[in-house]
Amino acid sequence: MAASSNGSFSLFFFFSFFVVIIPTLQAHVAEYDDYWKQRELEAKENANKAYNLNPEEVTQHFNHHVARTLMEFNSTRRHLRGRRGGGICQATNPIDQCWRCDPNWFRNRKRLADCALGFGSGTTGGKSGRFYVVTDPSDDDMVNPKPGTLRHAVIQKRPLWIVFSRSMIIKLKQELIMTSDKTIDGRGANVHIAYGAGITVQFVKNIIIHGLHIHDITPASGGLIRDAEDHFGFRTKSDGDGISLFGATNVWLDHLSMYRCFDGLIDAIQASTAITISNCHFTDHNEVMLFGASDSYSEDQKMQITVAFTHFGKGLVQRMPRCRWGLIHVVNNDYTHWLMYAIGGSSQPTIISQGNRFVAPPNIAAKEVTKREYAPPEVSKSWNWRSEGDVMENGAVFTQSGDSNISRKFAGDNFMSAKPGHMVSLLTKHSGTLNCIRGRPC
Repeated sequence: MAASSNGSFSLFFFFSFFVVIIPTLQAHVAEYDDYWKQRELEAKENANKAYNLNPEEVTQHFNHHVARTLMEFNSTRRHLRGRRGGGICQATNPIDQCWRCDPNWFRNRKRLADCALGFGSGTTGGKSGRFYVVTDPSDDDMVNPKPGTLRHAVIQKRPLWIVFSRSMIIKLKQELIMTSDKTIDGRGANVHIAYGAGITVQFVKNIIIHGLHIHDITPASGGLIRDAEDHFGFRTKSDGDGISLFGATNVWLDHLSMYRCFDGLIDAIQASTAITISNCHFTDHNEVMLFGASDSYSEDQKMQITVAFTHFGKGLVQRMPRCRWGLIHVVNNDYTHWLMYAIGGSSQPTIISQGNRFVAPPNIAAKEVTKREYAPPEVSKSWNWRSEGDVMENGAVFTQSGDSNISRKFAGDNFMSAKPGHMVSLLTKHSGTLNCIRGRPC
């Protein structure tokens, strides 16, 4: 009897341990069948293709666009006007100038797909597909989603540009699992993903998520969930991230307002790469962004992410972002609040900080912008963490390390350098979701 009890306990312990490690190894896929094995294989191939062997070309291209935009903006000394009238365009950075000044943006929605800069440049989402109009905010059937719902839209195995018929609050019962070549475009409506599960971008490519409020996200219990038109499977409990990128490539997250998620606002792990996060507004959250989940997963060396024109606002604590292994270009963002630190990491990531503003909190113990973890100073001093053109306010300190010349490699010549930190209030003026009205520049 005792042997039987011990055996049962051991089996229970093994099963419990297995369930615990699944999210790390397989991102909540309980049954790793041939479908998911194929998606993982394709994701690895996509990551290898998306990895840029000359990342300095990407950062220089980005900085060039910023410089050119501000030169044009300052030369007029007034807000740019839409090309065919219809109101005043207030686009103040190169991504926004690419599309916001068109009063007919509603008819020309797909122009947005030509506007990504940074490592996510070239991401087109559902540009080559048809429009799908979400008319129903419900999320009642995980295996057979109702047509007209967001869940039904994102599982289709073809490119789609997903829009919304009206303002709505979508309470996801389980994580929303996307397929490749999709744009979720919230412009023209007030769309909230809230009070339920978040969005999962797992082993897919070419995703644009734009113009959503994502907040109050909670873990979901898991269960049978459809993840494509022709496949569903059992998922374990989700983490409660706002957006989870797992083995994802060519992803652009733009003009999102995010706050109060159970885990991270945005996590990018498992060799996710070719990512741009731009024009977002983050507030009221502890662990904001995690890039790389494990110090032992060296495949995250392929990770290349741009964070730009984003306002890190009130109520934030840490991880803006927290990085492992990869190359992170943090450029022209406004850090007006943090309680512990702003940018941290381990496992020798390269962090190039250009033209940001860092406003330290009153706490004398939290003036340091950066935090290096799990390595003694004699090791972390070789990590390439560089600050160029950043503005430090209220006693903020950015402790640099590594090659003092490496930022020049990513900055280019003087014309192509990022704009200095004192200009970020202009560049981030319209961060977060926009109130886009038909017939007017957005």
